[in-house]
Amino acid sequence: MARIKKLLQKMKDQPHGIILEEADYVLRYYGYSCKRMESSHRQYINSTGDVITVVAKGQIKKAYITAILERIGEK
Repeated sequence: MARIKKLLQKMKDQPHGIILEEADYVLRYYGYSCKRMESSHRQYINSTGDVITVVAKGQIKKAYITAILERIGEK
């Protein structure tokens, strides 16, 4: 639980410094699973059918981090 809180705070404070593994950890904690991987695009889906697409080449762009935070209710 402490790791999730730290990652969420980092996502809010430094949205430019998040890597795919960190975003993946948070999304999986909130019930999303990776359903599709094509080159640098990954699609995560939850039990209600909500889909989040993340383009990950190195660090994830701020727009994707903002979308993740909004979808999980942390924005």
